[in-house]
Amino acid sequence: MTTKTSGTIEALLGDDAANLLDHSCGTVSKDQIQLPGPDFVDRCFGGSDRSPQVLRSLQALYGHGRLANTGYMSILPVDQGIEHSAGASFAPEPAYFDPERIVELAMEGGCNAVASTFGVLSSCSRKYAHRIPFIVKINHNELLTHPNKFDQVLFGSVDQAWELGATAVGATIYFGSPESSRQIVEIAEAFERAHELGMATILWCYLRSSGFKVDGVDYHTAADLTAQANHLGVTINADIIKQKLPEVNGGYNALKGYGKTHKKVYSDLSTDHPIDLCRYQVANCYMGRRGLINSGGASSGASDMAEAVRTAVINKRAGGQGLISGRKAFQRPLKEGVELLNAIQDVYLDPAITVA
Repeated sequence: MTTKTSGTIEALLGDDAANLLDHSCGTVSKDQIQLPGPDFVDRCFGGSDRSPQVLRSLQALYGHGRLANTGYMSILPVDQGIEHSAGASFAPEPAYFDPERIVELAMEGGCNAVASTFGVLSSCSRKYAHRIPFIVKINHNELLTHPNKFDQVLFGSVDQAWELGATAVGATIYFGSPESSRQIVEIAEAFERAHELGMATILWCYLRSSGFKVDGVDYHTAADLTAQANHLGVTINADIIKQKLPEVNGGYNALKGYGKTHKKVYSDLSTDHPIDLCRYQVANCYMGRRGLINSGGASSGASDMAEAVRTAVINKRAGGQGLISGRKAFQRPLKEGVELLNAIQDVYLDPAITVA
C-alpha cells in the first residue's frame, strides 16, 4: 500500500483497505470541487446572501468538538424515537429514553452538534444549548398511524427552534413520494425563516417511492437519483446536505420513461467505485460549496465500527464533510458509543487519508 495511515483504520477496512485508501478519482477531479478546510465558511458562504448571524451559526457548527475548524463534521442524530418508534430505537440501551443522556453522548463523543427533536432538545436547552450546538429536526415520519404511512410532517415551528437556542434546523424531504411537492414548499419556507432568524439549515435528502425498486434492485441509494435529490436540496438553500451513501447507480436508466439523465453521467462522471459514486453526490452539492455529510445507517452489532469507518473513509476521500451517525452510537453503552464516534472522527483527523 502507498497510503500510510492508522493501522487501526486499515485493520477495520480489512480486505477493502487498498481499494479505498489508494483509489484515485478519475471522474470529477478534486481540483473542480471546493474542498473542506478551516476557511470553508468564509470561502463558500462569505460571498452568499447568508447574514452575519447565519455565518456565525455555521462557524459554530464547524468550530465545535474534536473536528473543530477542520472543515469536517461529526453529528449525533437521535430522532429515531419518532421515525422508528422509541421502543425499537432505545430498547437496546434504555438510558437514551432520557433526553439528557443523548446530549451527554454527543458531548462526550466530541461531536460538532447534536440533532434531535423539539421535545428532546427543549427538555434540557437551558443546561446545554450554550455548550454544544443544537440542531432541531422540525419534521418527522411517525409510525403510529395504522396502517403505517410514510410522510414527513412538521412537529413544530422554526421560531420555536430558535427560542430554545438552536444553532440550526434540520428537516427531511422524501423526494419521489406523492407528498414531496408539499414537503418541498414547507421546508423551503421553513429554511427561509431559519435564515431570517440566523440559523443554519440541514436537509435530509432521502428518496421514497416503491417505484424505485426495479427487478429486485433497490435504487433508493442510486448515485444518480440521490445526487439529484442533493441538487434539489441545495436549490432550496440547505447549507448542509445529509444523504445515504450510494450503493448502486443507474436509477434513471432502470426506471423507463422517468426523469432525465445523460450518458456522460455514467461514462465520465461516475464509475462503480464507491468513492466515485460519492464524488458524484458531492458534485451535485454545487461542487462541494455545500457540505455533504453521509448517514451512518442502522446498527448491525459487532460490525458497526468497521462499517462506520468505511463510510467515513469513502465520504472523506470523495470530498464530503463528515458523518451523521446515530443508532450505531446510541444503541450501545456510553463508553462504546463514544469509542465509535471517536473512530469516525479519527478518519477525518488522519492527514494520511486525503481527498482522492
